[in-house]
Amino acid sequence: MVAGLLPERRIFLQQAIALIAAGSFPPIAAAQSGVLPSFRHLPGKGAAANRVFLHPDCLLHLAGADHPERPARLHAVHAALADGLGGSGTVTLPRPATLDELLSCHSRDYVDLVRKEIRDGAQTLSTGDTRLSSGSWAAALAAAGTVTTAVDAVLTGNSRTAFCAVRPPGHHASRDKGMGFCIFNNIALGARHAQRKHGIARVLIVDWDVHHGNGTQDIFWKDGSVLFFDIHQENWYPHTGAASEQGEGKALGLIINRSFAKGAGRSEILGAFRDTLIPAAERFRPELVMISAGFDSRTGDPLGGFALSDADYAELTDLVLGIADRHAGGRVISVLEGGYNLAGLASAVAVHVGRLAAAR
Repeated sequence: MVAGLLPERRIFLQQAIALIAAGSFPPIAAAQSGVLPSFRHLPGKGAAANRVFLHPDCLLHLAGADHPERPARLHAVHAALADGLGGSGTVTLPRPATLDELLSCHSRDYVDLVRKEIRDGAQTLSTGDTRLSSGSWAAALAAAGTVTTAVDAVLTGNSRTAFCAVRPPGHHASRDKGMGFCIFNNIALGARHAQRKHGIARVLIVDWDVHHGNGTQDIFWKDGSVLFFDIHQENWYPHTGAASEQGEGKALGLIINRSFAKGAGRSEILGAFRDTLIPAAERFRPELVMISAGFDSRTGDPLGGFALSDADYAELTDLVLGIADRHAGGRVISVLEGGYNLAGLASAVAVHVGRLAAAR
C-alpha cells in the first residue's frame, strides 16, 4: 500500500526503553491505575463550547515500568486540565466502543486476535510493538468509545469542539495490525462513526504527531471520503509517509504527507499548514475536522526531534479551527496521540484545549 518497508518490529519499543535507561524519562509513580481524583465527571446538560471526554478505564492499559506509554500521561493531562477548568469543567464520561464500531475500521480476525491475546496473557501484541496487560482490552474499548462519544456530542450540537484524553493511542493501528503502542485506531473509528451514524460525507483528519500516522493512512488509502494531512519527522518510526504516498483510486491526492528533518519547528510546520493544508481543505470542503493531536512533536520530547512550542500548538489549533469555521460549522474533535515528556505534554494539552474552548 505504501512505499518502503516497515523497520524491525521492535525498534520503536527498543528505542524507548533505551531512552528510559539513559534517564530521559522521570520516574513513574507507584500508582499505575485507578480513579482520576480531581475532576468530577459532569453530565453537562445543554450545549457547551468544548467538552473534554475521558474514561478512567484508559488507565488500565499497563505497558510496564520501563515503558513511556504509561498511565502517568493521562494523570498529567488530567491535572493540567483540572487546573485550567477550575476542577469543575465540562468533562463527560464516555461509553466504550461496540464490536460493530470496531469492525467499521478493523477486520474481525484482527479484533478477535487482540481479544484472545489479551485474554491469554500475552505481553506484546503479535502484530507489532505494542505491549499488553490484562486491562488492555477495556482500555482500548474505552479509548475508541471516547472518540465515538465525542463525535455524537459534537454532531448533535451538544458541544462545538471536543478533546478526547485517551490511551492507548491509535494512529499506528491499521485495519489488521496494531503497532507503535497502538491497538485500535481511535480517530479512524470516530471518523467512520460520523459517516455511518450522522451522515457526514467528508472528514478532514490532521495529524501533527511527530511520527507518521501510517495506520490512519492505511485505513483511508482508497476511501475518498477522508482528507488525511500528516506532518512528521523524516527517517523516523515507522519509516512511512513519503510525499509520493498520495492514496489510490477515489482517494488519490487525499493523502498528503509532509516530512521534515529533525529540529524542524514553527516556520516549517506552520508553513506546511498554511501552504498545503489550507488550500487542500478549501478544495475538499470537510464537514467535520478531526486532529490526531500528538504532542511528541513538542520540543524536549524524548521520542521526537521537532521543536514546536506551546505557543505554536495554540497557532496550529487556531489554523485548524479556522478551517472548521469556514467549512464544517466550527466542529472540531481532537484526539490525544503521543507525547512522552510529562510536563511538556501537560502544558501543550492545556494550551491546545484552551484554544478549543475559546473558539466561537
